Amino acid sequence: MPSATNRDGSAGSRIADSLREAILHGAYPPGTRILQEDIAQEFGASRLPVREALRILESDGLVTLVANTGAWVAELSLEQCQEVYQIRERLEPLLLRYSMPNLNTATLDRLASLADQMQDGTDVETFLDLDREFHLLSYSAATTATLGETVEKLWNSTHHYRRAFTLLLGADANRTMHYEHQLLVAALRRKDPEDAERVLLSHIRRTRLELLGHPELFAAHAPNGE
Repeated sequence: MPSATNRDGSAGSRIADSLREAILHGAYPPGTRILQEDIAQEFGASRLPVREALRILESDGLVTLVANTGAWVAELSLEQCQEVYQIRERLEPLLLRYSMPNLNTATLDRLASLADQMQDGTDVETFLDLDREFHLLSYSAATTATLGETVEKLWNSTHHYRRAFTLLLGADANRTMHYEHQLLVAALRRKDPEDAERVLLSHIRRTRLELLGHPELFAAHAPNGE
């Protein structure tokens, strides 16, 4: 799926790519302040490409920029996370419907392989990588003006909370999640949009309801302290 921001190979884009990887893998937890001078020193760059990188990451939903104050890794309150998940419940099944007719055999086989790899058991970070690839790949054949980019941004904004959810999972919840992945692949192979949408909506909603029971995971205030 195309990224929300065009990558042109500039220094800012390269810095953004590295920071994106670090943020998604938990090196910068939600609410962490990102100091431009530290990033500039780390990458041996001036502040100009660092500012460009932070703007890219803001458009990706990973960073919050506060005018005349600074940059923080984006964080959500419980209420914000619930709202984002409810939006995802409605948008992602639609994006999957757009994608389904154009998914070829090789892509479906890759989705099945990813589902099997997750079910075979992995560490949390590997699982998150596979799960992200699985879902975004299932949407990758859709041709949309804004929906694909919107969904990827929503994924980015909730990534930290999927990590928390995964760490909270018990054996029964794990089995259910893997079963849903397998059901989704089966529905895609059958070209059954109604069943695929139903499974996906339930899959997303279950995560939302699980997170609802753990308010301690969420920000109590905005990054700038307001």
